[in-house]
Order: sequence, then structure tokens, then C-alpha cells
Amino acid sequence: MPALPRALLPAVLLVPLVVSAEELPAPLQALEAQGLDVHGRFEAPGGLTGYAASAQGQPMTVFVTADGEHAVIGNLVDADGQNLSQAPLDRLVRGPKDAETWGDLEQSAWIADGASDAERIVYVFTDPNCPYCRQFWQAARPWVEAGKVQLRHVMVGILAADSPRKAVSLLAADDPSAALADHERGDTVEVLDALPRPLELALQENHNLMDGLGLVATPGLVYRLDGRLQTAQGMPDEGRLEAILGPRP
Repeated sequence: MPALPRALLPAVLLVPLVVSAEELPAPLQALEAQGLDVHGRFEAPGGLTGYAASAQGQPMTVFVTADGEHAVIGNLVDADGQNLSQAPLDRLVRGPKDAETWGDLEQSAWIADGASDAERIVYVFTDPNCPYCRQFWQAARPWVEAGKVQLRHVMVGILAADSPRKAVSLLAADDPSAALADHERGDTVEVLDALPRPLELALQENHNLMDGLGLVATPGLVYRLDGRLQTAQGMPDEGRLEAILGPRP
């Protein structure tokens, strides 16, 4: 169901309330014992108290009755069929999680491709042996060269036995951006005999980050659209390419 516009939400739904474990009603404590994570509380219509929560990474709302003895898991819908759970989940669960993930990407081992002041940033999980990564690199040239987009290639080595060594060698190059560009144009990667241990560990962290995002193919793309974090895998078609990179320059 479509989310209710923020301007139409009751004011009580827009004000998160701090909640501690001690304050949780009994049904929430029981659900926590079963693995539920409670992220915040919000007032809801009809005498209910809403809780934004997640289980195994899946956001959900839980509504507790006025007596504090019963809870219902699911979306709250008004008389017009509008989903009143969407906005609290975006604010209390998805928004903070997106910010955390974006911060993790910023701290990952990546190679810049494009202007640092570009208006749009796209993270690209890139394997040196991936032909579709090269296709994406080539397709993105108009946006990158126009200064509209900066690609941040989060290097991974998952496709071939020599992928990790190539990925670390690119990260360790004197000019990683130039080395990656030369490689995507068809040059052979100059593979180091001895790989820097910190970059080997950073590569593993990149693999962990990719796994955590549920990405299994390269290029794995992470970008922002309408304020929300989005992901895509493989070479995008023309329509998806413009959704990721913006209108064609």
C-alpha cells in the first residue's frame, strides 16, 4: 500500500519516543526474547502504542493495546486504506540503517572514479575480472566526465582465482584511479608479488560488506534514490542506468 504523505500524518505519528528495555510492555519483552529488535516507540491512533522493530533485518511494526497486555504485529491501516506503519519504519528503522550502511561504504576500500564534488555518488562492487563491470564503467563515462557522478569502486575478488590479487594490486597502485581506468580500457593489471596485508584485510571487509547487502553479482551497485538506499546487480539496462546515474548529460 502507498505510504501516507508526511503532511497528512497525525502529529503523534511524527514524534518518536525514547524507549528503554525496562519500559517495554510484557508482549514486547517476550518478542525481544524471541529475537525481535525494538528501535523506537511512536504514538498511534485508537489507543494503541506503536513500536518500530526488526527481526533478522526485516522491518516491522508492533502495536500494543492500551492495557499493555496484548500486541499485534503488522501494518496499521486507516479508513482510507493508507498504511500508517510506513513513515515510522522509514524514520526509526530504515533511515538509521541506510545511514549506517552508507557510512560503512564510505569507510570501505574503494577507488574513486570522477570528481569529488559530483552531485551524485554511486558505490560499485567491482571485480577486476568482471566483464560487466567494464561495461558499466564504459557506459557511465558521460556522467563521470560531465562531473555529474562519482563512482566509488569497492574492490572485491570473487570471480576468479587471481581476482583478489588483482584487486589488492589496484588498491595498492601509486595512482589507483589511473590504474583502474587503464585496466577498464583494456590494460593488464600489474600484479604485485607481495600484497600489503592491510589491503588484504580491507578486501575481506569489502567482501563482508557485499554479503551483508545481499549482493552476489558484480557490478553490485549501491545508490540513493528519493532519500532511500537502493541496490542493483549486473549491468543495468538503459532505463535503470538513468535511474542510478541521473538524466543523461
